[in-house]
Amino acid sequence: MAYADHNNDHASSTRSVGANVADKAADLADKAGQQLDNVVGKAETTLRGLAEQGQEAGERVQEVAGHMKSAIEKSVSDQPTTTLVVAALVGFALGALWKS
Repeated sequence: MAYADHNNDHASSTRSVGANVADKAADLADKAGQQLDNVVGKAETTLRGLAEQGQEAGERVQEVAGHMKSAIEKSVSDQPTTTLVVAALVGFALGALWKS
């Protein structure tokens, strides 16, 4: 009879160890899920910020391009010969840099 009690105690002990392991595994899985949610949330926030910065930079580039266009048009109408010479020099310099 003592042998049967020992087997029952051993089986109960094994079940409780298994239950503890399962509980710990479930806790770890929950913590991992929470960490993953945190990382995903931070990544989404960072990506939104980068997208906003990219949009702002694009708007600034368009603004600068508009100012350059206006300045070039004014220069061509006020001093066409000088503008042509400057454009030729810039083209020559870019060509020389491109070759080297």
